[in-house]
Order: sequence, then structure tokens, then C-alpha cells
Amino acid sequence: MSQKPTRGALVLAVGFLVLFVAGGTRFAIGLTFKPIVDEFGWQRSDLGAAVALFQLVSAAAMFAAGRLADRGGPRLVLGGGLLISGVGIGLMSMITAPWHALLLYGVVYGLGSGAASLIPVGVMVTRAFPVRTGTANAVVMSGMSVGQLVMIAALAAVLVTMSWHSVFLWLGLANLALAPFLIAAIPGTKAVQRKGAQPGQGLGIAASARTRQFWLLLGVYAICGFDDFFVATHVVAFAQDRGVDARLAGNLLALMGLTGLIGVVAGGALSDRAGPVWPTALCFAARVAVFGLLMVDQSTLSVAVFALVFGATFLVTAPLTLVFVSQSFGQRHLGALTGLITMVHQICGGIGAYVGAAVFDATRSYDRAFLLMLVLSLLALVLSLLLARPRSLQTA
Repeated sequence: MSQKPTRGALVLAVGFLVLFVAGGTRFAIGLTFKPIVDEFGWQRSDLGAAVALFQLVSAAAMFAAGRLADRGGPRLVLGGGLLISGVGIGLMSMITAPWHALLLYGVVYGLGSGAASLIPVGVMVTRAFPVRTGTANAVVMSGMSVGQLVMIAALAAVLVTMSWHSVFLWLGLANLALAPFLIAAIPGTKAVQRKGAQPGQGLGIAASARTRQFWLLLGVYAICGFDDFFVATHVVAFAQDRGVDARLAGNLLALMGLTGLIGVVAGGALSDRAGPVWPTALCFAARVAVFGLLMVDQSTLSVAVFALVFGATFLVTAPLTLVFVSQSFGQRHLGALTGLITMVHQICGGIGAYVGAAVFDATRSYDRAFLLMLVLSLLALVLSLLLARPRSLQTA
């Protein structure tokens, strides 16, 4: 019996598990944001600064992880990332001052999260599945949505009966427990490459930066990150500000994982049929609609509609990054280029998280932030429609 299907299934399973844990861990800060600042009497921008630093550090770590994935295997990158993530997020249970959050969440967890991320996972999957790449990556990256759904729902219940300290402690233990198993289970580089495609021709970063496509992609993903992490960080606090019960608000964040699962799988399938431009454009059209909704109504129903629709768009562009880069620039520098684009996405995500907190601290409302997100999403819709598959590749 051929071992190729087994290797492919193992790649999918390992990638899914890494992102399942990453998804649940990554979104916990949105669940605990308001309880932390309320307990210590901090400004929201105090914790927002830690989220912004996390985005910056994890962005740089993603880029480094992508380059390492190009040169070697993902085993140590992903396993080491989970170990570092476990230490950083677990010690968040002991914070008492803003600088503790900056160090543990912003730096330590940021490094681990960037290493155990969708970049090395995506490179591994793309090379194992050169056909139907969008669908394969969407299935694996749906692990983030499932992790958000399952883990955040469980942690929301813990938060009601225990405390936010327990949330971080359990997440730390989950990361540490899975790391040795995944290090043993991840296929070696040669096994993955025998299953799929070898890195072929393609443009490097310098050559890619001379193309129109590169700058359009950076613009789209910059705005995407700005939107994403503003919402992920503040949606639970916003819902509670509008009178939604704390547990219901937490479950709303978890349910965003369910709609995110639907969105990312549908986006990957549509990408394989019609290319990555249309699912990207539809993603931003939906965001324009729901940010517009909040500009005219902030009832409980509208907040729920906003969260669930936005959740459906949250991960749509993640697997499409690999498709865009493969089609536009080839696979020779796939990890480096996707890492760079995702780094910009993450940095702008940190800015979005901090800007949302700063706007709230200054105005005691998120209204101006929602207006900014509406305008930026409209711009991203226009930029995404300008994207087109390049006619040919040149070897770097």
C-alpha cells in the first residue's frame, strides 16, 4: 500500500492541531481583556499596548519562521514555538503590572506564537498538496476557528466560575503538553517533499517588491490585520459595554470561530475554482456591511450579527496568502514572502488593537474606531479587486 496518502493525512492532522491550540490561545486576550483592566484599574490602552507589542514580535517571528521553513523542516520551528508559547501564556496568570503583560504576552508569547503559526504550517501543507492548495490550506487553517470555538467556549465557562488567571494557566499547560507529541509526529522535510512539490522557480523578496502585485497584497493584508485584531481584542469588551452578559459575550467570541470555520473552508474552495481574488473581495464587502451596521445601530441583535458575520471573514485571507504568493511569485521563496506579508498583517493588527483601546480611552466609545474600520475596509475592497494573477514568473 502506498504511504503517500498517510503522509498527506499526517501533514493535515499535525497542521490542524498546531493551529487548533494556537487559535484558542491567541483569542484568549479578547476574552480576558475587560476582567484584567477592571481588576487592576488599568486603562484599556495599558493592556492594548501589550497586544500591540505581541503583534510586532510575533510578526517578526513569523517572518523568521518562514525563512527557516524554506531552508529546513518545520519540526523544531513548530515544536519550539509551542514550548515558548506555553511558558509565556501560562505565566500571564501571575501578572500584576502592565510591564508584566508587555514582557510575557508581548515578547515571550509573541515569539512562540510567531514560530508555531500558519506560516511554517502553510509552507508544509502547500508543498505537500500542490493541487487544490487553497482547499488543503483552508482545511488545516480551520483549526484556528475550531480552536477558537471549542477552547474559548470552555474558557468562557471557566471565567464565570473561576478567574482570568485560570484561563491563562490552562492555556499554558495545553501548549506545553502538546509540544512533545507534535515534535514527534511532524514529518521530516524529505518525507513532506516526496509527497508533494519541490520548491521550484520563483521571485525573491527584492524582485517581488518591484511588482505591482506585491504592493497591492501588502495593502490588502495590512488593512486586514488592522481590522482583525481591533475586533478580536475589543469585541467582547464592546459587547459588555452595550449590556451583553459577560458569559454571552464570551460565547459570542467562541461562535465567531464557528462562522470563521465556515468562511475559511468556503473561501479556500472558491479560491480553487475561481482564484483568490473573489473570496478576498467578498470578505471585505461583508466587513463594509457590518461596520456600517454598527454605525447606525448597536443593539444586542446588531452586535451579535456584527460578530458572527465578521467572524466568517476573519480567517478567509489566511490560506489565500499562500495561493496569492504561489501564483504571483512562485514557491522558491514561499515561506519568506508569506512570512513578510503576514508580518505586515500582524504589525498592523497590533496598531489596530492599540488604536481601538486609545480611541475608547479618549472618547469612552468605539464609534470613531468603527468609522475608521469602515473606511479602511472599503479601501481594501477596492485594492483586492485590483489584484490579478500575473502573466508569468521570472526566476530570481
